[in-house]
Amino acid sequence: MSEQIRNQLAQNLTRIRASIEAACLRSGRSPDQITLVAVTKYAQMEWVRELVELGVVDLGEARPQQLASRARDLPPHIRWHLIGHLQRNKADIVLPVCHQIHSVDSVRLFEHLAKLAATRSLSGSILLEVNVSGEGSKDGFDREELLKAWPKLQAIESLQIAGLMTMAPLESDSEAARPVFRALRELRDQLSAMSNSRWPLRELSMGMSGDFEVAIEEGATSVRIGSSMFERVPATTA
Repeated sequence: MSEQIRNQLAQNLTRIRASIEAACLRSGRSPDQITLVAVTKYAQMEWVRELVELGVVDLGEARPQQLASRARDLPPHIRWHLIGHLQRNKADIVLPVCHQIHSVDSVRLFEHLAKLAATRSLSGSILLEVNVSGEGSKDGFDREELLKAWPKLQAIESLQIAGLMTMAPLESDSEAARPVFRALRELRDQLSAMSNSRWPLRELSMGMSGDFEVAIEEGATSVRIGSSMFERVPATTA
């Protein structure tokens, strides 16, 4: 079973990387500019271990407790990304083990993380989540709220604001996501023009299994791939 799992994961990984390369070729970018974050929130642990054996080092989890638990069980070189909603009372679970938190969606959460980082001498890289599409079901800053809060956020020194993150509406046509991704890039550029040199805002986390190629064409630096990564991987029984 382990060999079947590894073979299917290797096929999926090869296909995804080829799609990343193709999107980069179309947009005049290098694949080296793209971080592939394998979203493992629904993946069995055996699948995750095999994926790590295949050389994947960036893993994304949506639940803080699961991220912390898996971080204890997997090799220390893994770079963990929290991609799901983070409550303030769970911040101390993930901040010490996260390479990057993608889902900082309010000034209150940012300030709480900054206080934790300062009092515990931790360094933290975060992305500000923006609800570009304006959907009520999604978390995140709206554009005007973030522009207003930006002077206050960038004045806090204990956290590194690496860039922005968004989730596009779930559509069958990936092209429908393009305006959302473009709007996030334009907002990033606007904030960069307002920034001190300490925060270059290089990162754009956008694009999932159904639309990551469009996201790369619009400037994504991180894509979050879950369902495509584990497609047709055989399940194991306890």
